[in-house]
Amino acid sequence: MNWKECRNNVAAIYVKGRGIEIGALAQPVVMPPGAQVKYVDLLSREELKRLYPDLKTQDFVVVDIIDDGEKLSTIEDGTQDFVIANHFLEHCQNPIMAMQNMIRVLKADGILYLAVPDKNYTFDRDRPATTWEHCLKDYEAGPEWSRDAHYKEAVRLIEKITEEAEVIARKKTLMDSGYSIHFHVWSQIEMMEFIIELKRNFGFNYRVELLLANEFEVIIVLRKTS
Repeated sequence: MNWKECRNNVAAIYVKGRGIEIGALAQPVVMPPGAQVKYVDLLSREELKRLYPDLKTQDFVVVDIIDDGEKLSTIEDGTQDFVIANHFLEHCQNPIMAMQNMIRVLKADGILYLAVPDKNYTFDRDRPATTWEHCLKDYEAGPEWSRDAHYKEAVRLIEKITEEAEVIARKKTLMDSGYSIHFHVWSQIEMMEFIIELKRNFGFNYRVELLLANEFEVIIVLRKTS
């Protein structure tokens, strides 16, 4: 069973009713019979294809709801049976706020289904894991304080550019284009710690249904409690 089949098998168990998938691009989860999904993204399908030219040959989903997935400001509280966000949390500049809003829009007993890349098995392997303290500062002070450093780190440790002038120029290109890098990275252990600290520090009302290593990613299923 490959990683796509594993994702879909997990969805077959937990995904029911009506919900949303954030940032599906060309890799949406296959909906189980009876489940209905609307796709959420910051830009339209056509705009996303222009932003990610390296993916232009892939078949992107049609975006139903244009919204910031971290804020979900157009979606009312307690209205969704499920929220799916695969390979989205690492793109969030304020991951605590993003989790807060994904849980906010769920009904009681609703499902939050996340797949987060394990940095040890991706191009992020050389980057230091994001700490809880860093995420907390992004939440309390706003993420602008760390934005510039995230782009520089990605250029240096993923693209392996070492000359400082080239680092600054490449960073500026990425930032000016709005290219969505992995602002935060975790291994399986740090992701587990993040989920625990959310509960401990914010009292988020969920229980962990599943935490599963799936090749290069970690699948996490949370159920909202009343």
